[in-house]
Amino acid sequence: MGDVPLEPWTNALRLDQSSTMTRHRYADRFSIVRVGTTGPIADAVRKSSSVPALLVSVFVRPVAPAGYHLWVDGTNVPTGSIPAFGANVIDLDAEPAMWGARGIDYVHFHVRRTTLDDIAADLGYQRNGAFPLSVGKEDIVLAQITKNMLPFLGAAPGPQPLALDHLELILGAHLVQHYGAPRQRHAVARGGLAAWQRRRVVELMRASLDGSLRLADFAGACELSVSHFARSFKVSFGVTCHRWLTERRIERAQELLALPDFPLADVAIKSGFGDQAAFTRSFHRIVGMPPGKWRREHAQ
Repeated sequence: MGDVPLEPWTNALRLDQSSTMTRHRYADRFSIVRVGTTGPIADAVRKSSSVPALLVSVFVRPVAPAGYHLWVDGTNVPTGSIPAFGANVIDLDAEPAMWGARGIDYVHFHVRRTTLDDIAADLGYQRNGAFPLSVGKEDIVLAQITKNMLPFLGAAPGPQPLALDHLELILGAHLVQHYGAPRQRHAVARGGLAAWQRRRVVELMRASLDGSLRLADFAGACELSVSHFARSFKVSFGVTCHRWLTERRIERAQELLALPDFPLADVAIKSGFGDQAAFTRSFHRIVGMPPGKWRREHAQ
């Protein structure tokens, strides 16, 4: 098998000695892929990207030295023993190659350099050069992000795209601050959105409760970079875009729940949730009770 792009935002793969994948090229998007080996793979898999990007690999299980081999720029890199939730951070320009024995279980985050550069500028960092190679490092932030994502990898439906937009910014900020090359910080204005920007983004978000628009769409309407927009939105509204949109969806759901003959599954779809289970979880988290109970108490 040649280059194998993984198009979904989130995915899960199982590889063994019968697997024929030898190359994997990431598309121009933030993505998260969980890879496990149920047997030793036949050949190393070479990783690359269609755009400048970092590959962040977090191991769910500990790995012995003999169970995992890594090559960067064609050179074997000693890894030693890697603890559970240890992390690699590798520039994909180096086209790393990876081989695993049975029992490898790790999560790959594909993070684009354009996103990292925007975040660095928004945080006031003057970045110099490439990200240095980091192998098997214990990192509690990357570990927690990975643990939070594990239930969604390979599941349907996965996280909503707007939530993944925010995750990319959180992950990117951590990478810039803790893995970037030496840099010098300068002062950055910390204001919120202008009045016209607030009006415009509220109009757009209320018109797209189904999540059809992304952070890049809202940022473009406000003539800002994605990271600058996300930070300014939170300053102005006190919550992230994803949280604000979820709260508006819940308000819409409550309006529909007031109609006694409207099925819960239809309420979920009409208020912008992917399915009834996701709707129920979000409703319970924000309102404090399941939607069915809220409907009964509201009717009373």
